[in-house]
Amino acid sequence: MKMNRREMIRTAATVTSISALSSGRRARAGAVKETSVVSLRPHLYHGWPTVAGRSSGELLLVCSGGREGHVCPFGWVELMRSHDEGRTWTWPRVLMDGPLDDRDAGVLETQKGSLLVTTFTSVAYQNLLARVQGESPGSEEAWPDEKLALWKAAHARIPVHRREALLGGWMLRSTDGGDTWSAPYRVPVNSPHGPIQLSDGRLLYPGKQFGHGEGRIGACESADDGQSWRWAGGIPLRPGDSLEGYHELHGIEAADGTLIIQIRNHNGANERETLQSESGDGGRTWSVPHPIGVWGLPSHLLRLRDDRLVMTYGYRRLPYGNQARVSADNGRSWSEPVTLSADGHSGDLGYPSTVELNDGSLLSIWYEKLASSPRAVLRQARWSL
Repeated sequence: MKMNRREMIRTAATVTSISALSSGRRARAGAVKETSVVSLRPHLYHGWPTVAGRSSGELLLVCSGGREGHVCPFGWVELMRSHDEGRTWTWPRVLMDGPLDDRDAGVLETQKGSLLVTTFTSVAYQNLLARVQGESPGSEEAWPDEKLALWKAAHARIPVHRREALLGGWMLRSTDGGDTWSAPYRVPVNSPHGPIQLSDGRLLYPGKQFGHGEGRIGACESADDGQSWRWAGGIPLRPGDSLEGYHELHGIEAADGTLIIQIRNHNGANERETLQSESGDGGRTWSVPHPIGVWGLPSHLLRLRDDRLVMTYGYRRLPYGNQARVSADNGRSWSEPVTLSADGHSGDLGYPSTVELNDGSLLSIWYEKLASSPRAVLRQARWSL
């Protein structure tokens, strides 16, 4: 956790943009009806959102808000609601604001009507703070005294031994529609968009274990509506790959019962492509991850009412934006890319998630640092296949 994985990923994305015109299939334009900015406080940096629908028709949107930048000590988890399919959103409510950086937020309504929100805590900002103060190698421009004082105050909220104890993945649960929430409780894994509901009533949480425990990748399950979690089954490493190269999983259950997990890959083979693993036994065993011909990451998976699968993902090379692909054969193959946005200013964007609306159209929401905005905002597109 002390390793600044986002700084590493951003550096890799910059290098990749140099070869932006090489390889990859050309994306066709999606039937995007409109795009808009969702953030109601654009002076703050917003990142890594998840949108989910409720049985009532309400939409829920969570993200890491209250931020100064991509890496900082100020992140909190906030929630917005829409009662009109994303045309308008309520003022954000802060659900969790701990003493560390609260990052990527996921949300799900379970079959029983409970709401689950996930996040993970990070101290990756420590590396940047140490360089600014001259405590570690690396050159950083001098900061204004006010900014440095704010960072140091946030960092000093708890002592070192408490920071270590609070690292890892966390979940909040509500049984009254989000009026009240439990205290955050620890879960074994983390991934940006959180757990999924299975047809047999279980919840499955694909993710990566870090911060505490032995460190592994796979899925956990819950048989009590998200109150407790146990390890379901691990994903084997592809020969030549390392665990450190796998990140940010998401899963879905296909119509034929196959469980599918997609993985952000930073190993040398198929670097920055999406890998996929499948399970035919309810998540106990998983296939060796394999490429699916998709450059872009990380992905979010959605099963439509007609049983097609949709994956949406960030495209962090020219033209910067977000893309989608469709599978009509339960994830065995994926369509050519569909462009949701291609007007990005930089690679500081992505993590789209998608819901299906009442008329069959789709709503995707991602974060993006626009050329016209001082900090990253939440942006959405209403589109159709």
